[in-house]
Amino acid sequence: MAKVVKDRTNEQPVLSLKNLKMYFKSGHGKNKLVVKAVDNVSFDIYKGEVFGLVGESGCGKTTTGRTIIKLYQPTDGEIWFLGELIGAGTLGNKENIKKIKNTAKLKIRDLKSDLKENANDPTKVEAIKKQIDEINSEKQKLIIDQKMDMHRKKKTENANYDLMRKMQMIFQDPIASLNPRMTVKEIIAEGLRIAGVRNEKDINRRVNEVLDTVGLLPEHASRYPHEFSGGQRQRIGIARALIVSPEFIIADEPISALDVSIQAQVINLLNDLRDQLGITILFIAHDLSVIKYFSDRIGVMYYGNLVELATSDELFLNPLHPYTRSLLSAVPQPDPRYEKNRKRMPYDPRIHDYKNNPPKLHEIKEGHFVLANDKELEEYKKNLK
Repeated sequence: MAKVVKDRTNEQPVLSLKNLKMYFKSGHGKNKLVVKAVDNVSFDIYKGEVFGLVGESGCGKTTTGRTIIKLYQPTDGEIWFLGELIGAGTLGNKENIKKIKNTAKLKIRDLKSDLKENANDPTKVEAIKKQIDEINSEKQKLIIDQKMDMHRKKKTENANYDLMRKMQMIFQDPIASLNPRMTVKEIIAEGLRIAGVRNEKDINRRVNEVLDTVGLLPEHASRYPHEFSGGQRQRIGIARALIVSPEFIIADEPISALDVSIQAQVINLLNDLRDQLGITILFIAHDLSVIKYFSDRIGVMYYGNLVELATSDELFLNPLHPYTRSLLSAVPQPDPRYEKNRKRMPYDPRIHDYKNNPPKLHEIKEGHFVLANDKELEEYKKNLK
């Protein structure tokens, strides 16, 4: 059954990424390596929806989630949450300052050459000197603008704890993400204590309520993580995220380490939480069959880039980017006859020729975006259904 997609034209997003970049550096000097884990990613997530982020391991999904929740400081771009700027990088500003200086330097060099040629003409000399002064003045003005923007962005390095409390994360590994030396009550209540709640009766009541919400019992509060199964541990992780009443949850592959039957239980639990509490979810996964069932819209990532974005039904009906088509061809079906004849579509990034015509994210159809250059865009339009 097709999902009903709301018109979000005049609605403010809960979360908005604008040209987000997250680069990591390793080594020194000539051996320094820059890894572009997330490179120029933009998307919006609206209240009450589940936005699925899918791609192979190492494509930048988890790094995107960790950067959103401020475990990493962005290299460039902006992160807006509930209408406020919570994270921003300054690489673009630094590059702009270099360009401003180089442009001014080249213009002044040409003018100084003209100055030598017209050294005997006082009128021209005066005019050229005036031009040089104007270029220097404009250069300083543009540099000051960039530095003021950098200062605005640097303010986001200090977390707004009241705002960030409305965003929580469910981590991928339900074993490694829980402190083995803390009881379930201590693990779940930690967020409340950080938020300033000190009344033990209130803490016990709220811990028991959230345990009930995720399908656990109050007596589980006194136990330790090793006493639970994988699915129960993930429920504890969900309870820890819910205890501070967040508006937005980042679920980082919360079912990848679980058995299939337990996966279904966790997905159904998250679905119920969305319906009952109106929570907005960024759901990170590499299983397209799960993503299709659970998500309203899907973003496909490859090698740090967002290559396609569309509603769940539209993406499965009209997969345009070769990488998306390759991912879909790998999804198994519970039909032995289909599986017998299923053909995988390998993806080779060398098919793209971006040397002279770099790609951009184009809206090829209302709500359907694809990364393509001008030539590819025309081909994709022909493949639309």
